[in-house]
Amino acid sequence: MTDLVRQEVAASADRIVVKVGSRVLTNADGLLDQTRLAALAQELAALADDGRQVVLVSSGAVSAGMGRLGIRRRPHDLAKLQATSAIGQSHLIETYDRYFSQYGRHAAQLLLTADGMDDRTRYLNVRNTILAVLETGAIPIINENDTVSVDELQLTFGDNDRLAAMVTNLIRAPLLVLLSDVEGLFDADPDDPAAQRIPLVSTIDPSVTALAIDKQTGHSKGGMASKLEAARIATTAGENVIIANGHTPGVLTKILAGEDVGTLFLPVGATIRSRKRWLSFAVQVRGAIQVDSGALKAIVQQGRSLLPIGIVGVEGTFAKGDPVSIQGPDGQEFARGLSNYTAGEITRIQGLQSTEIANRLGHCPYEEVVHRDNLSVGG
Repeated sequence: MTDLVRQEVAASADRIVVKVGSRVLTNADGLLDQTRLAALAQELAALADDGRQVVLVSSGAVSAGMGRLGIRRRPHDLAKLQATSAIGQSHLIETYDRYFSQYGRHAAQLLLTADGMDDRTRYLNVRNTILAVLETGAIPIINENDTVSVDELQLTFGDNDRLAAMVTNLIRAPLLVLLSDVEGLFDADPDDPAAQRIPLVSTIDPSVTALAIDKQTGHSKGGMASKLEAARIATTAGENVIIANGHTPGVLTKILAGEDVGTLFLPVGATIRSRKRWLSFAVQVRGAIQVDSGALKAIVQQGRSLLPIGIVGVEGTFAKGDPVSIQGPDGQEFARGLSNYTAGEITRIQGLQSTEIANRLGHCPYEEVVHRDNLSVGG
């Protein structure tokens, strides 16, 4: 059964995002593993030759920088860490490009930050650039811009998993492959000889996410928590995700042949339109709007817009057009949207009928605080 499902996933994967972490790309000394990079480039080029569009999200800039600088210990000072990454990034891309050139391909570097995806226009520009690079036959290589974004560097397992999921949603790739140093998701600690790999996950529920947490320390095991979050983002948008061991020879070839490799996470529903993906997963909200149970029901069950009468509170300072979190009576976010009014204006009109907006504000440009077309429920 699983093999048939995997074969269907592989057959539909005409566009693939592959994320490879530092643990896959480096030797025991923390420096780049040239043999592994060469093998990865060969596999990616082979997939491209097979008619598939391939995007690589690659870590490894710090390790490459350490090699260039001749240092063996990862710097702890943030500025030095960023400098090492900046030096290493060019070396990393040069290395990829050298190996890709053996197969008639070029490497194209794109450095992104999460807030760079925040603006809708910039979001679409990034998408258009990636697609244009793919049209040339080159392999886009994406990394977090470590010189301006510190989260990736300060964490042992940074945001490249999430970044890969965002890129998957951005270009609507049917398959995201997260290459790690483990065989996939296990039903117990992978170091336990009795632990079994879970070949298929249909829903990422609390029982699944609990498998990524060490019960004694409370910390993520091997960065699996960030990979599960990435899988949640991509599968919620309607795409497939596979977590597999990047050290396995021919791992990508095996995955695209439909072989039982790693853990396959299936989509939880139909694919989400591009604009909804942006609202749900790419934007950083500027504030929050709390609504009553009636408004929650109208939005979730009836597909309605958010009207002022259902609003009971506002948090933060935001402008017209800003993305906001919409929260129910329990304080939990259930939707996101673009506000037609400023936070101050919403505070003044909350609880009112739409026909009363003009009397309170002196004008009524919109009857809806958030129009249904600018709402994304769930995610």
